[in-house]
Amino acid sequence: MASFSASRSAVNLAIDPLITCRLCLTEFPRDDTYQLEDCGCIYCRELLDTVNNSCRQKDSTSSRGQNVKSLVDDRHFSRYRKLRFQKEVDLDPHRTFCPEAGCETVCHVCSTSSSHAFSRPTPVDCPKCKLQFCSVCKSKWHHRKTCDEVIMSGRKEDQGIPFSSVEDSNIKRCPVCHVPIERNDGCAQMMCKRCKHVFCWYCLTSLDDDFLLRHYDKGPCKNKLGHSRASVIWHRTQVIGIFAGFGVLLLVASPFLLLAAPCILCCKCKVCKCCDDEEGEPPST
Repeated sequence: MASFSASRSAVNLAIDPLITCRLCLTEFPRDDTYQLEDCGCIYCRELLDTVNNSCRQKDSTSSRGQNVKSLVDDRHFSRYRKLRFQKEVDLDPHRTFCPEAGCETVCHVCSTSSSHAFSRPTPVDCPKCKLQFCSVCKSKWHHRKTCDEVIMSGRKEDQGIPFSSVEDSNIKRCPVCHVPIERNDGCAQMMCKRCKHVFCWYCLTSLDDDFLLRHYDKGPCKNKLGHSRASVIWHRTQVIGIFAGFGVLLLVASPFLLLAAPCILCCKCKVCKCCDDEEGEPPST
């Protein structure tokens, strides 16, 4: 019986071998690991869950950096800091990198608008190489010309995606960070994965504060959301229901919180007093 059990165990190991995590160097079954698509490296799900939870927490940037530093080596941590800094500059409406080859200087973007500084082309002066370029298309400052005119007038291989709004286009740029976005199907309410800006696909109007999607009730984009009227009403009902639910919950919980507050303070005072009494007692002989 013992030999049968040993052979059965060997068969199980052959079918489902243990896999070593590349970071914690601990062996795990295949079901408890995750393989990255880009590089093919395999890590344990427990470690990845720890990293994800650390990123979801509303702690400071330095705390998140320390969490990553404790999990990777110095070379990968240096690359992480570089990529994080690049993303911070890309999403900052008041900063941008100099487009001159080999420069990579962080330049200040002068703009009166804090949330949509990238939406209007403004001249940017590089303090290192003295290049003056456009804050939107990163070409040399073109004064009265639009970014599309500069792009279309260049070489054929340099002609990219236009910055202007073309209604029937399948690829457009985010009106805030100008990253290209492709729309194959779905509704006209778009959210940029890079800067999380929500806008209308047809006219590029901001929908960040339009929770009820009233933008599609009138104007040139009327009834162009891509959903039926019933689904729009159901969406608005859900949004209103969520806010109403929070309001009712707050009203219901407020009296209990007011009644419980003296008890909580009293218990806390008693605990503190007991701790002080214990510290003040002479040691027993």
